Amino acid sequence: MTDDRLRLPTSRLTVVLNLGAKTASRLPLPPALQHPELDAEWDEETNSTAIYVEYDRGQLHLDATDDGVEYHFHNMRGETSDRSPFAKADTPALLAWARAFATDVHALLPELEEDAAEAAAWHEEGYSIYVCETEPAQLDLLEIEIEGAILTLPWLGSGQVDQHHVEGENHPIELLWNPQGEADRAIARAWLDPRTDQPKCAGLPGVNWDEVGLPEAEVLTWLEGVYLNNHVIEDPASAVFIAALERVGGLDGGGASRK
Repeated sequence: MTDDRLRLPTSRLTVVLNLGAKTASRLPLPPALQHPELDAEWDEETNSTAIYVEYDRGQLHLDATDDGVEYHFHNMRGETSDRSPFAKADTPALLAWARAFATDVHALLPELEEDAAEAAAWHEEGYSIYVCETEPAQLDLLEIEIEGAILTLPWLGSGQVDQHHVEGENHPIELLWNPQGEADRAIARAWLDPRTDQPKCAGLPGVNWDEVGLPEAEVLTWLEGVYLNNHVIEDPASAVFIAALERVGGLDGGGASRK
């Protein structure tokens, strides 16, 4: 992303982690399915891990527990299905890789999330190298580029502001405002333009911008910077976590920098 906003420089963080067996990294993915977007989430209540393997034409969602792995697909419209949206010849290899990947990732959580958060905290303190606490093990070294955040001013209008997600496509949020108490009035909305992967912002009708204390244009410019920092630019903890997932799955070349 290139623009004329002031921003912190991109920095490099070296992270050393114990990523376990990495069984999935030794399994081949079909040529058409070698570049998925990965994510995973630990559920403390159920001691399970949700794993997401996403492509332009659909998503594979897996749920891993100590008892095994279950899965289902999502098509391009986001609808859940037992039928694969991928080529029939490619689906068995994808499932074999994804089951191994889900098992590997489940074995690492929630400690991997904690390591990623701790590495981000070290980065925030200005350190360029993070090493996890571990017993003797074969460790993985990852070189991660941390994109610099947009430099934004604090809220200079009246009252208090907050933001929250709302239902809808393209990750919309609303800017909430209140002149005195807790922010609860929606005054503007921001979302991601799917054509440019950049935020778009609009004020909501009926807002008294004089009461808000800033012109509508200034509020939207400020909201755009907030949206970029919170919903577009990858935060350091997420950057470390996703880089680790890519290493576990064998998607980063085994030692290449993640950019």
